[in-house]
Amino acid sequence: MEMVLRAPAEEKYAEELTRLKEADDGPRPPGWRLSARAVRRFILGDEALKVSRKFYGDDPLVDRAIVSLMGAQGLMMVGEPGTAKSMLSELLAAAVSGQSGLVVQGSAGTTEDHIRYSWNYALLLAEGPSARALVPSPVFQAMRSGGIVRFEELTRCPPEVQDALISILSEKTIAVPELGESQTLRAKPGFNVIGTANLRDRGVHEMSSALKRRFNFETVHPISDPGFEKELVLKELAERLAGLEAGSEIDPGVIDVLVQTFQDLRSGRTKEGTSLSRPDAVMSTAEAVNVVHAAALEAAFLDKAAVSGAHIARQVQGVVLKDNPEDGKKFKAYVDHVAKDRSGGNAHWKAFYQTARKLKLV
Repeated sequence: MEMVLRAPAEEKYAEELTRLKEADDGPRPPGWRLSARAVRRFILGDEALKVSRKFYGDDPLVDRAIVSLMGAQGLMMVGEPGTAKSMLSELLAAAVSGQSGLVVQGSAGTTEDHIRYSWNYALLLAEGPSARALVPSPVFQAMRSGGIVRFEELTRCPPEVQDALISILSEKTIAVPELGESQTLRAKPGFNVIGTANLRDRGVHEMSSALKRRFNFETVHPISDPGFEKELVLKELAERLAGLEAGSEIDPGVIDVLVQTFQDLRSGRTKEGTSLSRPDAVMSTAEAVNVVHAAALEAAFLDKAAVSGAHIARQVQGVVLKDNPEDGKKFKAYVDHVAKDRSGGNAHWKAFYQTARKLKLV
């Protein structure tokens, strides 16, 4: 496979998908590449088939998501930023359809053409309306092939654009009147829509009640188990650092400092039960991976040293000082009290505390 910064799930895990397909003896829903049980094993792992776990956290949520895609409703995953909604939608699409690249990115600039179809205007002027001049949207392509289409950040689209999905999800058809009255695309078995939306975007463009009824909603929560989060952070870090000429040692104790800091600030309570002022910044697992990745790069390329709590402290300020200036004060309070108390008998916490207390946080 050609080296790229990020390969789609169906290419990255092609060998695992092949092994799952060869061993798959379960009933397959119409249009699916794998059975529902094989899709579950692809996402949650199967040691016997050497299939890695890719989603950490709420296993029953994965089961409910798979069931939703077998039904008549679409699947809408909501949650805080950085809770792996997009990753889970990509994994589901890759396992169910064999490809995950049919994506509509929701934004203020998304139009109905991105959901239905548009035209190649040079051909349209030369030939008039024709199948050759029609430019199918990702939704159109998914309906035609019987696959999964992903709609990212749906609530960032204007309401009139969102509502273009209502008839598609209800009738499973797209009419193309320019090609004649009989030209209607009818979705093949296997077609469905996975939408995602951040809870912090709630109120940007609220979904209509009619559109909400066409989706089954699932909330993706942050990882609450420190062990799970540590395992995921280490896995993601290893993938990001693979192939680099300069490497840096990672002591698991350093990851403990990072994960516990994020767990404490995310929940507003330390593991000892002390209440904290929660920062407005997103303290997600995805941000934790970004922090330790940056720390590892700093340690390897600038310091030629092992990653320490000091590297973590220097990089975490880029997460905390992102949204609200008051977050700097909240993090400073955490450093002055919690990190200080933990620095007495732990070298990693001591390095974290000594560096963090010198940062310009306010």
